Amino acid sequence: MYGDDDNTSWANDSPLKDQLGATDLMYQGVSSARRESSTYYSATANSNRSSHSGAAQRASVRSGSSSPDASSPYIGIEEDVSAAFHDAILPPTPPDKPPQRYSGGGSSPSKFVSVDGTLDVASPQQSRYLSPSPPMSRPSSTRSHASSVLSGHTSAIQRSSRGPPSERASVMTPPSHHISRPSSQTTATTTSPRLLSSRRSDLSITPSAGEDPDSFHVRSTYAQLDILGVKGDGIEDGVERTRARIGNSRESELKAANAIGDEYERRRDLTPQELQMLASLDRYGFFSAPSHDRLVLLPTTAFLKALSRISRAGTSASASASAATLSSLPPPRPPLREADRMEKWSRMLEPRSRDGGGNIQTWGINPAKQHKVSRRAFKGIPDRWRSAAWSAFIGNFAHVSRDQLAPSSDYHKALEIHSPYDIQIDLDVPRTINGHVLFRTRYGLGQRSLFHVLHSFSLYCDRCGYCQGMGPIAAMLLCYFAPERAYASLVHLHDAYHMHDIFSPGFPGLLESIYVQERIIEEMMPAVYEAFKKHTISTTSYATKWYITLFANSVPFQTHLRLWDVFLLEGPDLFVIVAVSIIWATEVGLAHITTDSANFETVLSLLSSFFVPEDEDVYLNWIAKVAGNKKIRSAMQSWRAEWKKLVASGREGDALL
Repeated sequence: MYGDDDNTSWANDSPLKDQLGATDLMYQGVSSARRESSTYYSATANSNRSSHSGAAQRASVRSGSSSPDASSPYIGIEEDVSAAFHDAILPPTPPDKPPQRYSGGGSSPSKFVSVDGTLDVASPQQSRYLSPSPPMSRPSSTRSHASSVLSGHTSAIQRSSRGPPSERASVMTPPSHHISRPSSQTTATTTSPRLLSSRRSDLSITPSAGEDPDSFHVRSTYAQLDILGVKGDGIEDGVERTRARIGNSRESELKAANAIGDEYERRRDLTPQELQMLASLDRYGFFSAPSHDRLVLLPTTAFLKALSRISRAGTSASASASAATLSSLPPPRPPLREADRMEKWSRMLEPRSRDGGGNIQTWGINPAKQHKVSRRAFKGIPDRWRSAAWSAFIGNFAHVSRDQLAPSSDYHKALEIHSPYDIQIDLDVPRTINGHVLFRTRYGLGQRSLFHVLHSFSLYCDRCGYCQGMGPIAAMLLCYFAPERAYASLVHLHDAYHMHDIFSPGFPGLLESIYVQERIIEEMMPAVYEAFKKHTISTTSYATKWYITLFANSVPFQTHLRLWDVFLLEGPDLFVIVAVSIIWATEVGLAHITTDSANFETVLSLLSSFFVPEDEDVYLNWIAKVAGNKKIRSAMQSWRAEWKKLVASGREGDALL
């Protein structure tokens, strides 16, 4: 399922095989394995058997990966001797000394719940400082879907299940307390309690100076679950651990403990329930269609007429009102001529660079096919070629070298630094396209990758930081790119596609796009422009979410992908044209805005809807004609320059509706 990547898919990566070979020495008992220092965190692993004592009953938590590579953006786990090797040649290890109950006077001890839900009892007098352990690491993978170069110091990270947030986020580090779960409480897999108890791990990261305790708890939780994984990734909803504390009941604690992944999760057979769920996914991986308050159909008739100056639409609003609203989101239609287009795009794109194992790392456009790119992009890029095409388009538009297109170390370096936006990012992650199988499970691979990408990107630009509109964009990129490349793509969007201006405080780029949009409407649909003025409807009241999310929450996913196909090719003007297309359809096809019955509420409600093109191909063809109109594109550039002059003179406040 959507757990950590299997190393078997990396057979062609020679450097990786060398690393795995080196790591195998550790399993043969070689004590001189390479140690690499780190500034982030590491984990120690012992072969001690777990002890059980009353409410403090424990069993070790096994790593989510049985291979030397944990496929995680936080490495540093040194795998100890496997269970079979341990049981075969090593003598039994005496059980740990049972932890002592708190017997001091005064208030009762605080209760802490570790990442897997296990209770720990600690004295209020215990130190809350991290106890560093010797840096330990192992060779890292360069091919992991979520790999990193990070490692560091060790301590037990636990979170209180009671008390105010400031107390719940405390970091407790008693040397004898280990993150664990009861070995008898396992899921329906064939996990052996003996195997679970043959190894113990203490996992932690080091808090940064001045880092908020709640922020540190969020970061440490994602770090640990990156190594351990979660069960039922893509199938189950998962257990909340950061936005809300684990419940006080024993049932809640066991549920949290049993949601932690184990080494059998990736190897087990799928259950009939899981197979049924996977069979129900649509072609893009959605198991449920997102719900929307109002679905409005963009009629094909509106897009059969070219963009031109109109005084007033002649369609009857009463006749079109019933046809404009949909009761549910229609399923995505299979693209036309998909097989033929896959063959054509295989000749359109060519490899530009490869990694050490011979795998294609970056793509470019075949110079002999350059003149056909725009026309074929508007017709739709086959899903199989979308990742390669997007990579090539970004490289061309941003004028970056093939080395700059490849994933850089900046993504991994940023993971070592705490972000002041971590708590807000964590709040937004589970509600970002959660109808998609990749992002379904709480703390699953998709949600962890989304958190890491947004975390790193929030540190890229001090001025932009993080805003909610970044989430849907990053999530869509993760559907086609590994986290490192998704991060690199966000950086290019920020630098070359002027997303810096969109996300900067005050949203100056958004206001510029709105100004250009209003000029087009005033020029081509003067009656609509006057209706907006009459009803005092500001463009920012309905168009802000369009530009902040680049229409991610305003059109179906399939339509959004096709809009991105041409956005990455054409640049920021494309989404201004998309905004104009919606106004055009609501007036030319529906005539809702300029009718006598229209008012502030009806018009604003209409433009705040979720829009579904009746015919996607006709819709994209209309956008292609507008984007290819040199007169309109030239006017758009003039209006952008005009807006900059207004801003410089301080007169931009009166320039918008």
